[in-house]
Amino acid sequence: MAPQAQMEEEELQLDEDAGPMLVSRLEGTSVAAGDVKKLQEAGYYTVESVAYSTKKCLLGVKGISEAKADKILAEAKKLIPMGFTSATNIHKQRQDIITLTTGSQDLDNLLKGGIETGSITEVFGEFRTGKTQLCHTLCVACQLPVENGGGSGKALYIDSEGTFRPERLKSIAERYGLNGDDVLDNVAFARAHNSDHQLQLLNQACALMSESRYALIVVDSATALYRTDYIGRGELASRQQHMRYALIVVDSATALYRTDYIGRGELASRQQHMAKFLRSLQKICDEFGVAAVITNQVVAQVDGGAMFVADPKKPIGGNIIAHASQTRLYLRKGRGENRICKIYDSPSLPEAEATFAIGEDGIIDPTDD
Repeated sequence: MAPQAQMEEEELQLDEDAGPMLVSRLEGTSVAAGDVKKLQEAGYYTVESVAYSTKKCLLGVKGISEAKADKILAEAKKLIPMGFTSATNIHKQRQDIITLTTGSQDLDNLLKGGIETGSITEVFGEFRTGKTQLCHTLCVACQLPVENGGGSGKALYIDSEGTFRPERLKSIAERYGLNGDDVLDNVAFARAHNSDHQLQLLNQACALMSESRYALIVVDSATALYRTDYIGRGELASRQQHMRYALIVVDSATALYRTDYIGRGELASRQQHMAKFLRSLQKICDEFGVAAVITNQVVAQVDGGAMFVADPKKPIGGNIIAHASQTRLYLRKGRGENRICKIYDSPSLPEAEATFAIGEDGIIDPTDD
């Protein structure tokens, strides 16, 4: 074997040993190949997805008995570390987190770099506050090199409101000097027609991400739970033919629930279904290290306490969506094309505000009136 070919094979082997493990890795253990195929058919595409699941979930897979479920979980947990580690290790891992630029320097400064990968960011506000425009900008920005504020990856876009516009992606691509047709090819789009379909699309997203994993060359991505690493270095990047996914957008995550579940009598069912959807989305972040951005609608408070509140609008979804999102951003209208973003909740960012604007080329820094 030629030295160059051998080096490439070693690099590809390194990639297989880092980041998300495909569920086929279980075939090398005591798990039968037939059982691995059953897991794949049920939507378990990575070893992480198996290890993070409960025994009850595995028993729901057709052909998996209790004894097989115990064996599968035991083998998966041998491959995936799930015990305690020191805060020092977590701190080092978080220093490697990649953030995606929003297109506005002021907004990036507010978020300490941009949208964090490996977690869910919720963006809520009234209509015409820039939620969908931010999502479109991120779909282009995530394709930029890491050193330019991107993630060197593709984007997945789930649209429940019919507001996705590919021509906007082309105009934003011109701003960054990217080829518009290539940008569109790197965005996978799906229209969600009901809340059940929206959940099913997440399973399809896992399949897409696991398939692109084979064509992906990643260096130093062992901390997949906390980061999405860039694709290759030096000549390795020039040899790549495909990119992995760096971003998943759900616009809007809650719109369909407002029409599929009506009245207080269905409130419990709605919240349970929404919790399952958000949990599935978090699993995708954990398994593949992508950034998840969901938009949310608001509702006006009409009770007696609303008169004592400066802004009576609040995000819908209640505590379910509040606890599921790591970072919550509240957008409101400013003067002219300017918008204001407030950090509504975050485990690491202080409550603060920043002003940005909506331009022909996406999210930009604020304009002077």
